[in-house]
Amino acid sequence: MTVLWEDRKGLLLESHRYRDIKDPCPVFDGEKWHIYGSGGDSTKEIWNICHATAKSINGPWQEQESAKLALEGKHVAAPGVIYDIQEKVFHMFVQTDFLALNSKIYHLISSDGQRFNNFGVVLESVFGTSQACIYDPHPAIINGKKYITYAGTKNIGQPDIYLAKSISNSWYGPWKKMGKILSQEEVGHHNQLGDPFYEWGLEGPQLVELPNGKVLLNAVCFLPNLERGNRQRVFFALADKVIGPYKSLGVVLDPKEDIFKKGENGHAAGIVLGNNLELFYQVRAGEGQPWKYAQAKIDLSHLAI
Repeated sequence: MTVLWEDRKGLLLESHRYRDIKDPCPVFDGEKWHIYGSGGDSTKEIWNICHATAKSINGPWQEQESAKLALEGKHVAAPGVIYDIQEKVFHMFVQTDFLALNSKIYHLISSDGQRFNNFGVVLESVFGTSQACIYDPHPAIINGKKYITYAGTKNIGQPDIYLAKSISNSWYGPWKKMGKILSQEEVGHHNQLGDPFYEWGLEGPQLVELPNGKVLLNAVCFLPNLERGNRQRVFFALADKVIGPYKSLGVVLDPKEDIFKKGENGHAAGIVLGNNLELFYQVRAGEGQPWKYAQAKIDLSHLAI
């Protein structure tokens, strides 16, 4: 796939609080824009929830104090956040761990976007199954229905992409697991299990309903035959229905044309504005380098849809 950006906006935010900022999630509350994500140190894997705001989606972005969560844990991170304009409430779905089994996904709510109360567990891992570890949750509304996509795996580091649906069609659930919607074996440009240089599986999923009604899956893969620190990539997959089947459209963002001209990118989240997808993603210059946020505008007419 050779697309996509009509305007590569470049580096979006460098944190003054954290060495690394990852997993960006843009949210509009009707008055201003927010970015939530993981703020911490990837060399120690200790994380908080970073927060930045702007009057326009194009910035400039101002880093705020870290969001306050009524939930503790050094791997509580990768928030998927959506704002309900009728409730005037931010709904955050967040992982407890990605490096251990017996993980959970929690639902937290906030009226001010800064202090989040714990509304409880919405999804739990099941030991011995392909969802023994679940993480990277992201909420979505597709055809008027509420969903959460997330990464799930039996063995740490080998995740595929899964889906859950709200039975009540509210963010308060309860939530029904709908199963796997994309496996790494179905993504030809991804490093495959059994390869002696296998690094990681598929993760960081987000579902986006496109103007034509099709469903875009935005997620992370790892390319084969490259050095570590250069393999992680954002890719897109497309389906007619939320449950799939999804067909990969390939890697989206080429580091050679990015901020650092090398390295890797990953865990993106986008918002459709008109016929464009405003895409926020993490980027670094290579192995051991700090993660930062970048932004691209994707012209949806370039997609083979």
